Amino acid sequence: MKHETLANFYALDAGAADRDYLQPERRDDLAAMQRRVADLLEGHTVLELACGNGYWTRVIAATADSVHATDINESLLANARADMPENVTFAVADAFDLPAAEGEYTAVFAGGWWSHVKREEQERFVAQLRAKLGKDVLLVLLDEAYVDGSSTVVARTDAEGNTHHFRTLPSGERLEIMRNYPTDSYMRKKLTSLTKEIRIHRLEHYWLLKCRLK
Repeated sequence: MKHETLANFYALDAGAADRDYLQPERRDDLAAMQRRVADLLEGHTVLELACGNGYWTRVIAATADSVHATDINESLLANARADMPENVTFAVADAFDLPAAEGEYTAVFAGGWWSHVKREEQERFVAQLRAKLGKDVLLVLLDEAYVDGSSTVVARTDAEGNTHHFRTLPSGERLEIMRNYPTDSYMRKKLTSLTKEIRIHRLEHYWLLKCRLK
């Protein structure tokens, strides 16, 4: 899956970014993760990647000193700007091609983004964060765990181990979207050379990883 395919999917179906959060069986796990994210990022100057409609932006803004929320889709940023606290700013940015910002942020957050980064590109992606933001920045990743009957069924697994499923646009068109469901051991293996102080918190429907960039 090309990055452009993912960006196009969310541009054509803005509601998809938050639809999964509305599933009743996820409510308790989601509330617990909201509290954890707010606690972890309290007092931080946060760069948020792929903020979408601003779901997690609002959670972070409640406790962070400031949030700079970015997304590749201006249409999603327009939704996110509505009724947002004054400590939040926005910008169009590609998470794979961030501008240099060393010393500007103490933390970086991505909710629902890591699953869309190809397994073979993950180390390069984190290395880019280190190069652009500097060392010792807190990295917080939050994403969906696969649960039968709740998660979208995996359609295929490619040669690199990335899993893919089909999503239907409001127009009726179907797009193949990559979404990975990594294990704790896999994430530790991928991130050990690039980060330190790795901690993973996993619930039934969501997982959260925090670490610091080396």
